Amino acid sequence: MNLKDALDRTVRCYPDKTALVTDDGRSLTYAELDARADRLANALGERIGTDRCAILSVNTVAAIESMFAGNKRGIATVQLSYRATVEELASMADTAGATAVLFDDHNADEALELTDRGVFEVAIHTGDREIGRDDVESYEAVLDGADPELEPTLPADDECAVLYTSGTTSVPKAVPFDQEQLWYGAIQGIMEHGIDETDVALCTSPWYHMVTTDAWLYPHFVAGATVVLHSTFEPEEALELIAAHDVTGLLGVPTQLKALNGVQKEVEDPYDTDSLRYVRTGGAIVTETLIEETHEHLSEAVYNTYGMTEAGPDLTFARPSAQAEHPGTIGKEAFSWELRVVESPGLSENPDPEATVDAGERGEIIARGPGMSTGYIDNDEAEERSYFDGWLRTRDVAEIDEDGFLYIVDRVDNMIVSGGENIYPAAVERVLGNHPDVAEACVFGRDDEEWGQIVTAVVVTEEGARVTDDDLDDYCLQHDGLANFKRPRAYAITDEPLPRSDTGTVLREQLVQEYFA
Repeated sequence: MNLKDALDRTVRCYPDKTALVTDDGRSLTYAELDARADRLANALGERIGTDRCAILSVNTVAAIESMFAGNKRGIATVQLSYRATVEELASMADTAGATAVLFDDHNADEALELTDRGVFEVAIHTGDREIGRDDVESYEAVLDGADPELEPTLPADDECAVLYTSGTTSVPKAVPFDQEQLWYGAIQGIMEHGIDETDVALCTSPWYHMVTTDAWLYPHFVAGATVVLHSTFEPEEALELIAAHDVTGLLGVPTQLKALNGVQKEVEDPYDTDSLRYVRTGGAIVTETLIEETHEHLSEAVYNTYGMTEAGPDLTFARPSAQAEHPGTIGKEAFSWELRVVESPGLSENPDPEATVDAGERGEIIARGPGMSTGYIDNDEAEERSYFDGWLRTRDVAEIDEDGFLYIVDRVDNMIVSGGENIYPAAVERVLGNHPDVAEACVFGRDDEEWGQIVTAVVVTEEGARVTDDDLDDYCLQHDGLANFKRPRAYAITDEPLPRSDTGTVLREQLVQEYFA
């Protein structure tokens, strides 16, 4: 099975069902969405043949139509991050071989600069902004001028999308997927949440991310559900959309859930979120405090998930009931995956898939399944580090309990060695994150002549809270879940949020430079 066939089935079964609702009140049925995607597929074929088209847009109708059109063409949609720099975007487009760009008002300046540099041969603009350039076409005019009947030679291939890693430590890597690989992710999402055509999902995370694309948008489209598009995340607006459209499903990284909870606590009359029956999160540490607050202010149906761009469909998920009995777990392997927790040899060599660890021990997660990617575009060196013998290295260290539930401990490359002891920052961050005056924390090692490395923490306080180094040190000393040698020996306390990538990953190197350079 592939996504084109699955989406064709949705259009046949639910042609008059609302597929999309936008935050400015526009709506499209599945039949209308399908017809516009036919026109876009034909229009791109006329302009760039079987070359790839890049999309540089916030959550817009055109971005969604590009996903449908890409599947109809069988040519990958190149899903660019609108938070990347112009230099990064140029590199990303070049690596993917994109010769056209579809862009919106929000990203017009960057797209025009890239076009002027010769990165793209074709530029198409969607939105209300006056562009006034002969080398840029209007999106609606392009659709109006295209043949409404899908070109019979399509699909030309079985490509689906080119997505990019977060690039927190290097230039984002381009990861290609075909339609069958991402179909597994769509079906897996449907199975995890029990999604059907009666559901209404809010899409407020950037559409171009793997989790939004393959664990959120495609599952709802394949099921025939309705997607409410929130162009960019703003917590009050998101809550208004949930209440106005009786939204049943919400995807949000921990920082977004925290912001939504904060609004609910502040307003005199909290927004009605009773319709929510599944809230999906992940991408960063999910503390017990966050789960408790989300239960109180949004919904008790919080699913914790774990994955990575290279994996396509998420690797694990934990139902609400599992988290109640196993706090902090990311669950067990998802439906289309085999996961093993094995002894990690570090970064210099590949793990042994047979060297699995026992319950209560720690090791690196490796994974394999039919939905995973098979490599990077034009990056053999990185590919050799991540893919081996049909397995995918996650570089995430996990502990497995007696019941088979997994708990992320940290990254292999984040480990601190202090006084000969191995310390994983995530374990310390969880403890600090549960302090009542701490909003979030990031822990890392700094070089030290005596100890090798010393445990160091940047701590963000809750609004109006006052906390000192001594307060935090006493808290760590009294905490049963943190050994004395693991507690931080140096702190930077701030009220400024931690810098993060748009997938929620903390930018550690930036913190080191800012507070301890």
